Amino acid sequence: LGNLNHVAIAVPDVAKAASQWALLGGIVSPPQSLPEHGVTVVFVNLPGGQTKLELLEKLGEKSPIEAFMTKNPSGGMHHICVEVENITTAAAECTANKIRVLSPPKIGAHGKPVVFLHPKDCNGVLVELEQK
Repeated sequence: LGNLNHVAIAVPDVAKAASQWALLGGIVSPPQSLPEHGVTVVFVNLPGGQTKLELLEKLGEKSPIEAFMTKNPSGGMHHICVEVENITTAAAECTANKIRVLSPPKIGAHGKPVVFLHPKDCNGVLVELEQK
């Protein structure tokens, strides 16, 4: 495992959430609609440059955050993302250690290969692994 890449927060209104983080000093990216991922994303770099947030708003009827937002209409922490050297190797190591990988690697919002790990195998936290 490498560094923590980001903490993802699901929100009902990404523009409103982004403006709140900007008021607190965050450097906010423009929104990116990612229909292939079912979300609109805004990245927030916090002062100091070492910590990033990813704000997620559902996009479309089959958004992967739909169930989460139904349970948490005000939003909340959705997942953490940890960097790995090689996504294929990391996924195989997880599987070998009985940590369920939810899907084959795909290109994530940062343009790099990612996989998600089942929260029941990760102390109740949805974990995203992202290749450096």
